[in-house]
Amino acid sequence: MIPSVNPSGSDTRGLLYYLYDTGTYEDHTDPHLVASFDGMSPDPGRHPNATLTDLQQLLDQPVDALDKRPAKHVWHTSVRADPGDRILSDEEWADIARRIVAAAGIDPGGGQPGCRWAAVRHADDHIHIVATLVTEDGHRPDDYRSGTRAQAEARLIEKEFGLHQVAPGDGTAAQRPTSAERHKAERQGRERTAREELRESVRRAVTGASCDEEFFDRLAAAGLLIRTREAPSGDLLGYKVALPDDLNKDGEPVFYPGARLAPDLSLPRIRERWSGEAQDGARSRQEEVIRTGPGTPAAARRGTASAAWQAWLVVEHGDDADVAAHIAATGEVLDALAKTSAAYTRRELRDAATAFERASRSHVRAVRGHDHALRQAARDLVHGGPALGRGEDGATTAMAIDMLFFLITAAAHWHARKGHAQQAEAAARAADHLRTAYQNAAAQPLGALYQRGRRLSRPVLQRQTVLLREALPGLAEQILAEPGWYALAATIAEAEAAGHDPAALLSDAVERRELDTADSVSDVLVWRVRRTADLPADVSNLPEAPAYGAQANPRRTTAKPSAPGRRRGTEEASSKAR
Repeated sequence: MIPSVNPSGSDTRGLLYYLYDTGTYEDHTDPHLVASFDGMSPDPGRHPNATLTDLQQLLDQPVDALDKRPAKHVWHTSVRADPGDRILSDEEWADIARRIVAAAGIDPGGGQPGCRWAAVRHADDHIHIVATLVTEDGHRPDDYRSGTRAQAEARLIEKEFGLHQVAPGDGTAAQRPTSAERHKAERQGRERTAREELRESVRRAVTGASCDEEFFDRLAAAGLLIRTREAPSGDLLGYKVALPDDLNKDGEPVFYPGARLAPDLSLPRIRERWSGEAQDGARSRQEEVIRTGPGTPAAARRGTASAAWQAWLVVEHGDDADVAAHIAATGEVLDALAKTSAAYTRRELRDAATAFERASRSHVRAVRGHDHALRQAARDLVHGGPALGRGEDGATTAMAIDMLFFLITAAAHWHARKGHAQQAEAAARAADHLRTAYQNAAAQPLGALYQRGRRLSRPVLQRQTVLLREALPGLAEQILAEPGWYALAATIAEAEAAGHDPAALLSDAVERRELDTADSVSDVLVWRVRRTADLPADVSNLPEAPAYGAQANPRRTTAKPSAPGRRRGTEEASSKAR
């Protein structure tokens, strides 16, 4: 249940007109009062002789009685149930409304003078509460931090009414769209509000950017309108952005400052991301890309997997400030990977990036600079360009997603330990999307490796079985029982043919991560070994190593890739690890 307190307004009747209007908004059906300050207020929705003016004048009486009318005297909040909640009765919504206004300080009860208010229901899943900010004895109510107090009361209501329990927030979430913004988006035929579209566009523009110039160039390339704010000295202080077709009543673009899109999208906070990188050094790297050309998408994805592994170590063992910086930079990597990946993984990666946005901020202030490897990975992904759906690009996408899954799961654990409930939940949702994206990306390359493993000669398989038992005595029997063993056997054969010590590679891969609870240890080891040994991620069009030979009656089936980190008997992303 989400109370959403809007900025104070000045037009009581105008707000009431919106709440009772059924001709403009399709979701406004049967608007009527469910509760009010005196329980007897006129209801224009149910009483044929009651008018909006009657209700407005009743609510405004304490305001009109003052010698000087306040400029902003209208308090308004919506209270919305979760989509999965049952439909509440009018009586239940009335109880909720009374509790919200009491908690917010609008009508505290207990003999204290309160404000006049009314609660209007015009849909099954939410109500609106309108109040005027003058108490019956002519004073301003104690409504300081009314939104935070209403949220705290909503957490209690959820438990008592048996509703979906929302994780408590900490004030670092991005501002939610207002009701007016949502209805405007509906009128314009947009799936999202202008604020949400701008937030995503700015977030993608800053991904991997290394200086002001590159950031603003990307905003312009995305088609956004930009206004900047400068000091008398000419130094850049801030910026605003707008969608060209999002106009106000005067036909002018509606601009949003970066800080109103998200707390970490103000210009000073954005600059912290490249604080460890001198502006002239950043320009030099841009010039180098122009001169030599960007790397390949596959190389960028391999680099992403390596950077994610190093970040995992920091999240597991680093100082809080460094951890916060690496978690924030992980969001950039997800944005870059979603932007440059093929269609069959793009949607899940985009949903993962959107979910993880909430996990990228907390009250632990990030100390930037040490997260350079992740930011460089994001930059390389962007400059490497779009990846092809299959082949080496697709296989290295699976490799990168595999490692990012564990990094994000580690971030969920860290947030949970710190009591960051919303961030932990957001990271777990992002991990769910990554799991699906991994399965889509890994099916073809693991299938090709599986077929190669089935074609290994019997003596080679027997020798590798002995090697596996010697190198990983605690995991060998589990691996040998998995369908993915053949993909791992093919990988070991390639590594050995390339001159590597397969036993050392396996031992190193296991030391990097606890694997006992992984659903498919072999899948994990395939990507670890192939990355460490610098083997091609995709083998479908490569000649087979000499170790391959005929094997009697090989099965022509392929192994379905296991979701990374899925534990037996649980689907909770926040408790998965390898």
